[in-house]
Amino acid sequence: MSQYAAGPVAALRRIAFLLERAREDTYKVKAFRGAAATILPIPDDELARRVDDGTLTELPGVGASSARVIAAAVRGEVPERLAKAESELAGPLTDGGGDGLRALLRGDLHSHSDWSDGGSPIEEMAFTAIELGHDYLVLTDHSPRLTIAHGLSAERLTRQLGVVEAVNAHLAGSGFTLLKGIEVDILDDGSLDQTDELLDRLDVRVASVHSKLKMDAAAMTRRMVGAVRNRHTNVLGHCTGRLVTGGRGTRGQSQFDAKAVFEACAEHDVAVEINSRPERRDPPTKLLELARDTGCLFSIDSDAHAPGQLDFLVLGCERAEAAGIDADRIVNTWPRERLLAWARK
Repeated sequence: MSQYAAGPVAALRRIAFLLERAREDTYKVKAFRGAAATILPIPDDELARRVDDGTLTELPGVGASSARVIAAAVRGEVPERLAKAESELAGPLTDGGGDGLRALLRGDLHSHSDWSDGGSPIEEMAFTAIELGHDYLVLTDHSPRLTIAHGLSAERLTRQLGVVEAVNAHLAGSGFTLLKGIEVDILDDGSLDQTDELLDRLDVRVASVHSKLKMDAAAMTRRMVGAVRNRHTNVLGHCTGRLVTGGRGTRGQSQFDAKAVFEACAEHDVAVEINSRPERRDPPTKLLELARDTGCLFSIDSDAHAPGQLDFLVLGCERAEAAGIDADRIVNTWPRERLLAWARK
């Protein structure tokens, strides 16, 4: 814990990370991340003067709680709020998956930034992925149809690709790459919610159903198989759409011919996502085992909407280990070049 006492920005970021990891209220997280962004460019001597003068809260985005964290860190102490978060929130998320399969994962193929419905800037997602030991992270903000999640129009996605290139230029030599991606909606007829030209420019594409989840089973099967057969689709995201817990309540799983869908995945080299979000646990165990027995590839993804949620991967690893899925069938255990060669099929 002493490593976070070295600087106030690190202390604030660590508190936010732990709160996100525990799925605490967003407003709590934003208070600490906002304060970290405010003080980042401020020289150490000015920050120390503000601590002595008691004027930290005059800075935009710095409230009483974050000011106490900053003041303690500036004095070389471990902030009380950080110590509390470490004690209550930093423990293992699961009993399994951490020492085995999780150590083999090279990256994460499903993450969101504040360009759609995530809570943090692209840069913060990338920096946290580096801190977690990732070699790569695929940025997969939503496509236009999902307006509730501020999905990206073709114009906004084009601008985002430029931002990703700028981030990678800044991180050159780090050994980490932010990959261009999308979580593209599967439309009612099985087509994908973005232009072919833009999909061609991406590194990895996750295709997911987000609407009409109670569609008739035969129609849903045709819809999903159609998307899997699309040459752009690399990963079939959270295939049943279920919610088993959490603040959004629960939701039953979509009905479809899982064998037909997974056979299409195996035939077209599309990975079935093991979605690691605690409220999803998708696919359910029986379908996960069916996909395993059908010969599918898999991708263990965090579906992170905040930097701290990138740590959810261990939950998916625990499920994959319980299902006896061989590590080489999990595409994000692969080195970046092998992953990209597969995704560019």
